[in-house]
Amino acid sequence: MLLSNAISLIKLLFVKDKELYVFIHRITGYYPRDIKLYELAMVHRSKPVKTPEGKWSNNERLEFLGDAVLDAVVADFLYDAFPGHHEGFLTSTRAKIVQRESLNRIGNSLHLDSHVHASMHFSSHNSYVCGNALEALVGAVYLDQGYKRCRKFIINRLVKAFFDLNELVRTEQNFKSRLIEWTQKYRVTIEFELVDTYSDADKNPVFCTAVILGGIYASDAEGYSKKESHQAASRKALDRLNGDQRFREQVLSTAIL
Repeated sequence: MLLSNAISLIKLLFVKDKELYVFIHRITGYYPRDIKLYELAMVHRSKPVKTPEGKWSNNERLEFLGDAVLDAVVADFLYDAFPGHHEGFLTSTRAKIVQRESLNRIGNSLHLDSHVHASMHFSSHNSYVCGNALEALVGAVYLDQGYKRCRKFIINRLVKAFFDLNELVRTEQNFKSRLIEWTQKYRVTIEFELVDTYSDADKNPVFCTAVILGGIYASDAEGYSKKESHQAASRKALDRLNGDQRFREQVLSTAIL
């Protein structure tokens, strides 16, 4: 361990971006082996960089990889942490941890914004720049340090550091899951219909989803991802079911007997 740290400190003398090198060590607990992976993880698609081969590159591939690794590690961790709990519970709990809002909150707490390269108007408008960078960072750690070290980073430095599992279990935030459970309980059909897609003033994609319960329009909502629009529309549908007795009775009348 001492030899490894000594070698890492010697490497630091020859690293151009010493600030990023130290920053990565502080938040992951590991000294980067390939600093270029972490540099790329901080490059948002709105401000790509040119590689030595002359190609433009950003962190989207690392983000894709990090998303998959996060899902696998968190699923593995929850499987061990909650023995005997059913699949629906594990899926819902994992969703609370890896959802965009949670990842963005962690990314902001880690001050990833101080190293992310993004166009000014995009970073100020798109609230998920830090969350996306966090996923890319996970992808970089996985490639640079291997699965075991990346798993340790995710569990100790992200999950345990930012979530109270007991509180998380008590607080249900997955509105889509709650709505689906309601429809299953009362034997009502449910559909999520993508009714519109467009780009906002900053060319960010926006999705509009409608919730149909028993063939009856319930609600619609917009989001910067399909998942986000599903959650927002589900929340509105739940609020309407709880607050509009006439609507609730209309939906229940469509129940499949």
